[in-house]
Amino acid sequence: MTGFAFDIFATDGKARRGRVTTAHGTFETPGFMATATGATVKAMTADAVRATGAELAICNTYHLMLRPTAERVAALGGLHKFMDWPGPIVTDSGGFQVMSLSKLRKISEKGVTFRSHIDGAAYELTPERSMKIQNLLDSDITMAFDECTPHPATHDEAAQSMRMSMRWAERCVAAFERRPGYALFGINQGSTYPDLRHESAEKLNALPLDGYGIGGLAVGEGQEIMFATLNETVPALKPEKPRYLMGVGKPDDIVGAVMRGVDMFDCVMPTRSGRTGQAFTRRGTVNIRNARHLDDPRPLDETCGCVACTRHSRAYLHHLFRAEEMLGPMLLTAHNVQYYQDLMGGLRRAIEDKRLEDFAATFAADQARGDIDAL
Repeated sequence: MTGFAFDIFATDGKARRGRVTTAHGTFETPGFMATATGATVKAMTADAVRATGAELAICNTYHLMLRPTAERVAALGGLHKFMDWPGPIVTDSGGFQVMSLSKLRKISEKGVTFRSHIDGAAYELTPERSMKIQNLLDSDITMAFDECTPHPATHDEAAQSMRMSMRWAERCVAAFERRPGYALFGINQGSTYPDLRHESAEKLNALPLDGYGIGGLAVGEGQEIMFATLNETVPALKPEKPRYLMGVGKPDDIVGAVMRGVDMFDCVMPTRSGRTGQAFTRRGTVNIRNARHLDDPRPLDETCGCVACTRHSRAYLHHLFRAEEMLGPMLLTAHNVQYYQDLMGGLRRAIEDKRLEDFAATFAADQARGDIDAL
């Protein structure tokens, strides 16, 4: 079996063009994961997701431990077989969802006890249990269990949270079952405080980890502060390992983060927005429910090759959402997933050709023009 590896083929400034090799195949970087929280990309089949160019899926420990349970997934052959995704899979550790979704949670040095948001049943999630669940799921990239520091947080609050996450990371390393092609990523924390981000990076760099998540951003701090935090954090992490900015994000966030050396991204935004009528396009976001699309025969984005753009008009998409037909969210989700994969492909080519600055400038100009004046 092939071992886990990260190969960098080209750079442009701080940006890297690479490829990650896992037990279940490879994926190109910079790359955006298909968000399959509960073992499905909402409103899309696995074949449709793959057709967009997506190579990597991300599932969630918290959701899958509640239903159908990690033990059941393992008995059925693991996540790859269970969800028809033979390629690489990342699993989030569940820490963020425990903090954001669960009820009556209690945090201690041991871990977190909480009640399910589904039925109120009591659970305990520790670093060791998180490693066991992700192993049962057969995830290619396991994420260390951490506490997602709330925002805003004082320096003392952020320090205490980060240091406990770093102690948990040590326990994750001890509990992680090493197998060829499988990886464990630690998660850098520290809120927006540079000294804490550097301290976290030092502790992670000292551990035998295969890559790094950057957590605790895109939680309300704003893009300027997020980029400033990345400017401090990214150079402090070992450069030969992949960097994953967790939960990000908007297209302009991604472009800026790639320029700062980030390799991997995930976010529910493309699928969630698709279900609610918001499309991402070369000319910015479009609310397809808006009455201006009622009689519009044009495609959503004439540069996009997805089924929504090549076979349907804005008027038809508008009709589907106004009539509450399920095909509307399906088509818009497929479009958004395609848009994000196309954006990542463009970024990879720009890095290879050493024209990333020009790509970013053109991207920003197109977004700034907006969609209205395209009428």
